[in-house]
Amino acid sequence: MVLGLGTGSTAAFVVARIAELLNSGQLKDIVGIPTSKRTQEQAASLGIPLSILDDYPRLDLAIDGADEVDPDLNLVKGRGGALLREKMVEAASDKFVVVVDDTKLVEGLGGSGLAMPVEVVQFCWKYNLVRLEGLFKEEGVEAKLRLDGDGKPYVTDNSNYIVDLYFKTPIKDALAAGKEISAFQGVVEHGLFLDMASTVIVAGKEGVEIKTK
Repeated sequence: MVLGLGTGSTAAFVVARIAELLNSGQLKDIVGIPTSKRTQEQAASLGIPLSILDDYPRLDLAIDGADEVDPDLNLVKGRGGALLREKMVEAASDKFVVVVDDTKLVEGLGGSGLAMPVEVVQFCWKYNLVRLEGLFKEEGVEAKLRLDGDGKPYVTDNSNYIVDLYFKTPIKDALAAGKEISAFQGVVEHGLFLDMASTVIVAGKEGVEIKTK
């Protein structure tokens, strides 16, 4: 099968486990489509056969983590900076399985108060930061350019910047918000993954719960 390989701390465990199953012979004939350079390097180092979306435009399954999950299984993703490639790979997958712990569950997207990322082109990034902040003025949003460890603008695998939106209250209408963000010239992608997850596997103190649409 053709398998989308997610990015982030949880997805890294998934990639490592897939490699174990391949090496033991329990899995065979797997081709992985990584969602970031970081995942590509990890998977390659573990011996997972890899390809790209251009060669496999339809995937059987994608597995990834998430930063927030609402009761309808809508997601916020991209705090690891790979939202564009993640969304492309996961949108091309017949099934998209999300693995999280129960701290990621929210009543409404943006409800954690942590970053909801928007990938923007470098050209006039501040122009878009101001526009994004204005779009969600009623929610009391704060918009910040993401910086790397050296205090310089964080650059994605696609050579773009990320503007992180911090909501004071959950987004009232995530679908409308996603459309309005996407309509801005210079916005490449946003971290609202709406109506995409088939299944969410939630780990908590009481064990594992599987949520489906």
